Amino acid sequence: MNANHHQGRTTGVGRTDGDPALAAGRSTLARGVSRRTPDAVRALWYSNAPWAGTGYGQQTEQAVKRLIKEGHEIAIHAIYGLEGSTSNWNGIKIYPRGNNAYSDDVVVAHWMEWTQSTTLPKLLMTLFDVWVLKAPNLEKVPNIASWVPVDHQPIPVEVLAWCMKPNVMPIAMSKFGSKMLDAQGCRNLYVPHGIESDYKPTPKVRDNDGRQISGREIMGFKDDDFVVMMTAANKGVYPPRKAFPENFMAFGMFAQKHPDAVLYMHSDEAGSMGGIDLKALAQACGIAPERIKYADPYLYRMGLPKHAMAALYSAADVLLATSMGEGFGIPVVEAQACGTPVIVSNFTAQPELCGDGWVVDGQPFWDPAQKSWFLTPSVPGIINALEQAYARGHGTSQKAVEFAKQYEADAVYESHWKPAMKEIAEWCRLSQS
Repeated sequence: MNANHHQGRTTGVGRTDGDPALAAGRSTLARGVSRRTPDAVRALWYSNAPWAGTGYGQQTEQAVKRLIKEGHEIAIHAIYGLEGSTSNWNGIKIYPRGNNAYSDDVVVAHWMEWTQSTTLPKLLMTLFDVWVLKAPNLEKVPNIASWVPVDHQPIPVEVLAWCMKPNVMPIAMSKFGSKMLDAQGCRNLYVPHGIESDYKPTPKVRDNDGRQISGREIMGFKDDDFVVMMTAANKGVYPPRKAFPENFMAFGMFAQKHPDAVLYMHSDEAGSMGGIDLKALAQACGIAPERIKYADPYLYRMGLPKHAMAALYSAADVLLATSMGEGFGIPVVEAQACGTPVIVSNFTAQPELCGDGWVVDGQPFWDPAQKSWFLTPSVPGIINALEQAYARGHGTSQKAVEFAKQYEADAVYESHWKPAMKEIAEWCRLSQS
């Protein structure tokens, strides 16, 4: 369940609204696209707003700007991040959310308005949990390409039912998800999430006063501390999918043995977005207040620039990311791109994203909401992984950097989006002819 999967960004650098690549895409679109791909479509993209500091928001920004540069005509239905009226972002039309929680009350109307006058194949593209799509009139949309997260095993019943619809083409965002769909005889494409080139080893960044500061200075830790970092959305109470209780308990026990071990939480301490009280949890797990620090709540909510996030990842000795299930798990790739090894759960997409680090086993957890299984990561397993990371010590992992290169956004577009869009366009043409 990845809905509104939040991830912050950092201090005082401008947003990506002035991105030259987006400006180029806007200009090309305005000219009628003189070099349009023969597989161009006109699509409404249903997801979080491209300026939203969430995982889906970042992937929307990343994918849409490249699709437009290629000559596809794309508008965005922002189900999170805009309401009340349409807007414009870098020349791209943005439709607002509806009255329903997941805006499926207006998605078809927005799609019809956007595609009503075009000779191109018409398409609705979704990047969100598909179990939320309940509106009966979605059957009227002839072609829906759903970039779908699969964070349980087996694939949840409602997710599979959506993916098996004749007017739906699932796009698995992980090899695990593709395997689960294959096992059910469900045709699917595979396009992983990607990261921008900003994510790289970044010793220091410039603050608002023009000073060069390190990620550890932003965190508030010393150079000789052993820094464990978590980047995880604090959403959901039962269960907290990011396995905060297990991770905090493991760190608390590990920290008792290592006085220099500290934990940086790039998350919402108070659980104000429907999560849990992490401060109370830390106390229950015996983590002393001086051993744990949280992102500034205002900066976290507003979002940190990518290069500032890169400085934080670069400052960590290990990223702790053992969760109960992931549709993809973009922080794991971002951290490795910055040279930081990772600790992940041996479940769903997580092990395939571990190029340098440790994989932790666990035990099944029944999720009654999705009628399928999560995995509760093993506390002793997490402690063991933390001990191995501690024994390795400080330093940048070139192995991690090299592994993450396959998920660089341009590489993902060339290797995965281009062939996927060619197949999707042909599917649209056949069904709409």
